[in-house]
Amino acid sequence: MTDSLFFDTDCISAFLWVGNESLLPKLYPGRIVIPAPVYAELSNPGIAHLKARVDAMVSAGQAEISDIMVETEEYEVFYKLTAELDKGRKLIGKGEAASIALAKKHDGIVASNNLRDIDDYIKEFQLQHMTTGDILIEACKRGFITEAEGNTIWAFMLAKRRRLGAASFSDFLRSKGCFFTKI
Repeated sequence: MTDSLFFDTDCISAFLWVGNESLLPKLYPGRIVIPAPVYAELSNPGIAHLKARVDAMVSAGQAEISDIMVETEEYEVFYKLTAELDKGRKLIGKGEAASIALAKKHDGIVASNNLRDIDDYIKEFQLQHMTTGDILIEACKRGFITEAEGNTIWAFMLAKRRRLGAASFSDFLRSKGCFFTKI
């Protein structure tokens, strides 16, 4: 699973809500992992259409669901991040914690937009990290989308109340020092 992307609920949902999850297997074939707690969060009856999209990705071999087994290294990390009150350590959501625990165990990449909650743990465990914006930049660099298409996707994500850190994809690109030639 080296270099697999372990998605938390917010990051995978950004693509699912706007019907652009097809970008993910193009960019990361065989590397998309949905932790079981994230899948459980997507199983809420009110958002059954999101779970159906993940199920379609799994059925097509584009993503896999990964469990965290009790009495494993990843379970210990997951438990400490979600339930064990250590002095100075803040508890985080199960989706974020599962993504971190599995990425740590499998030398993977955490895919999450929730920097406020996870940044300390990304640093502590020396993990690689990507946001929705980083994924869209990669899609643009590889020619899967244009900057204009990225702006449209971004606007749809914002309309679905996704927190992306910029008013537009173009603004996000500029904040990262990325500039694409207009054709």
